[in-house]
Formats: sequence, structure tokens, C-alpha cells
Amino acid sequence: MEVQLTNRQQHILWATVRHYIATAEPVGSKALVEEYDLGVSSATIRNVMGVLEKSGLLYQPHASAGRVPSDSGYRIYVDQLITPSLRSRSVPQGSGAETLGREVEVALQKHLQWEDRSLETLLQGAAQILATLSGCISLITMPQTTTALLRHLQLVQIEAGRIMLIVVTDGYETHSKLMDLSPTPEETQRDSEVIDRELQIVSNFLNTHLRGRSLLELANLNWSELDQEFQRYGEFLKNSVAELTRRTLAPTATQIMVRGVSEVLRQPEFSQLQQVQTIIHLLEEEQDQLWRLIFEEPEPEDGGKPKVTVRIGAENPLEPIRTCTLISSNYRRGSIPVGSVGVLGPTRLDYESAIAVVASAADYLSEAFSYFNP
Repeated sequence: MEVQLTNRQQHILWATVRHYIATAEPVGSKALVEEYDLGVSSATIRNVMGVLEKSGLLYQPHASAGRVPSDSGYRIYVDQLITPSLRSRSVPQGSGAETLGREVEVALQKHLQWEDRSLETLLQGAAQILATLSGCISLITMPQTTTALLRHLQLVQIEAGRIMLIVVTDGYETHSKLMDLSPTPEETQRDSEVIDRELQIVSNFLNTHLRGRSLLELANLNWSELDQEFQRYGEFLKNSVAELTRRTLAPTATQIMVRGVSEVLRQPEFSQLQQVQTIIHLLEEEQDQLWRLIFEEPEPEDGGKPKVTVRIGAENPLEPIRTCTLISSNYRRGSIPVGSVGVLGPTRLDYESAIAVVASAADYLSEAFSYFNP
């Protein structure tokens, strides 16, 4: 959301959000004067809060009440008023968020010795620690466990310029991909038998180098290893194998470890029984919808760092949590995302701390997952 605020407006919005997070009470100018060194009068703060309200960043729940942040206000707060690097899983030194992030790491390392535990037990323990330290509902998905290995690969000419890639896995599942090589006129005139022999040589070459590798590995091969004489097939093979791998490894919903429900539902935002029931129904009966939301792979930040995704209020596509904030990040095996870590709470959330908690838990599980060989 592109909203240009002056330094004063930014400072007052920041203070309003911070005060509301701490108190759950609508914020008035007097409270900001008393609690924050803003360097301006109460009248000036009221005027600025009025401008922020007209911009849709604050609103008044009642005519005589103070103001509270809107979803848009929280979005500006997260995107512009807290340390940007928090969202790329790099917490600044000396911050409260860094302290909490380290608490998560220490707690996980102290209570979870992955060398002595099953993967499921590890994730259950991590979910409980995450819920305890964040004060939110914690959500950790079981990892994707596809371990298909390449048994055989074959390139077959279908007609001039059209080649089919056939892949057989160790489970004897067969997958195929038909692609157009877009041959030049000279290549179109080449003898079909010559092309068949060439494709067989390439197939033999690939089987020698790739047989027994997992499909996860195939998705990240360095295709410059292909012999120069077969480079004309390089891009075709790269795209074909990548697409087959994505199709074969298309993520399927797995169990979500859920902890911390009773604690977070005591928050004033969840005082209505019907709202609580819809959230619990989502967590218990519709996990596949929630799984698809939190496992969605976001674009990485600059530098390729994994990103923490923050969905605030109406940004959530699932109706039961459109009054909540969902913060999530994927844990990985190498560069491949295999599962997700998330927290779900009210929009009145300590965003800096929650982001740090999720980032630290995701990093820890990525390290732990490298120990297992699912």
C-alpha cells in the first residue's frame, strides 16, 4: 500500500499502534502525550490523528472514543514503521525482536534435541514452544515427504521438431512431457534416424548421470554439465524436467500441528462465541484450506533471503480469519520449501516480536530438517 506520510504522521501512527497493541483500548491524544515523547501538543496530535483517520489508517469505534488502527494502518506499520529486515528473517541486533528471536532459538535448542526425537515429536514440541512465546495460535505443517527417485529417463522423437521426455521413478510411476524444439529449417531436413541416435546418446548420458537422484535434486541441477555437443537440448531438458518435477511434487496438504488455541481465544477480540467457533472449525475441519494459504511460497526478499509473510485482517482470503493476522514462513530442505511455520492472532499483535518468533522457528526447523532424511 503506497501511502506517503510525513515524519510527524509516521511517528504518531507508530505511537498509536504501539499503544493500542499494549492496552487494547482506543487511543486518545492525551494518552500519547503522556506515554510518548512526541514533542508536540495534544491538539496537534488530535489534528494528525484526524488526518490519519481520513486516510483510512485509523478509525473511531465509537463517536466519543479514541482511535484504533485499521487493517491499512497495521499494514503501513508493518511495511514502513518497523525494521524492514525483520521480514527477510534477519533481525537487527539490539532490538527487542532480536531478544525474543534468540529466546525462541534457546528454547528450541534446550527442549528439542532432534537427534533423539522423531520428526513428528520435534514439530509438536516446536509448535508448543512457539505458541507459548508468541501468545498466538501456532501452526506448523508436517513436511512434504515425496522421495521419488529417477529410475529411467528416455527422449523420444515424435515428429520433426517434437520430442517427448519420459521419466520413470523408482516406484514405477511414469510421467511424460511433450515439447517443441522449434527447429531451424536445416534441422528439419536432418535424417530422422540420425536424430533418434542422437537422442539415445543424450538419454544414455542423462541416465548415467541422473539415475538414482531424487526429483527434488533434478529440480535444481546445474545443466551446464551437459556436454557441449548436446547443448541444443539443454534448455528443452531443463524446462521439461522442471515442469515434470513440479507436477510430480505438487504440494499436497499435510497435517498441521496446532497449539495455543485456548490462550489466544481469551483475547478481547475473540469475545464473540460464533467467531471462536468458526476459527476452531477452520483449524480442526478445514486444514486443507489453511494449509494452502500458509504453504504458499512468497517471492524472496532481495538477496534471496526467505521471506516472512504477514497477512492482516481482510488480506486473509479465508472468511473465519479475516479479523486476524497470520504470519508465516517456510522451513526448507536446502533450497526447497518442505513445510511452514506460522502464528495466528488478533490484528492487535506485537508484529515485531511475532515476525521474529516465526523467523527463528523456521530457521531452526530448516536446520533440524537437514538432519532427518525423510
